[in-house]
Amino acid sequence: MASNKPRRPLDRAAALKTQQSLKMARSAHAYVRGSTVKFYEWLEAQKRGRFPEGPAVWICGDCHAGNLGPVAAMDGRIAIQIRDFDQTVIGNPDYEHVSTSYVERQNLTMRMSMRRFTRLTNAFTKKIENHVATLAIFYMHYNFVRIHQTLRVTPAMAAGVTDRLWSIEDLVGLLG
Repeated sequence: MASNKPRRPLDRAAALKTQQSLKMARSAHAYVRGSTVKFYEWLEAQKRGRFPEGPAVWICGDCHAGNLGPVAAMDGRIAIQIRDFDQTVIGNPDYEHVSTSYVERQNLTMRMSMRRFTRLTNAFTKKIENHVATLAIFYMHYNFVRIHQTLRVTPAMAAGVTDRLWSIEDLVGLLG
């Protein structure tokens, strides 16, 4: 039986890591949101010089008033900070390469690949769980299975995340 006794902040890390893993296993949506942290861990482990260097900046992909609030520091002080860190990272973007055209191109690819994102269609999603699962499958296929013309490999292979081309069977195998 789990104890309800409050834990010290330093002792909570292992329990929170286990809880996060269990939450990620519940659904495709939870996995995609939780794996953002894994991506940032991978990014941090890359060799120096692989990416542009400069002053550190807070990069927050999900910053809105609902994600701001009181947070307790390790020393017990309370501060108003970002509470939702699953889409944040400290980094230094190369401002010459920051452009909305990358996002717009990704949105177009997604809309053209999945009918549920086009207007005036009968292929819409009625349940959010199905919608999230469709997105997860699309992005796994897009990044691990589909060879891209300009890269001549998958994006995951180009980034060094995997060393092999995945098959549809590999994707289905992830479902357990």
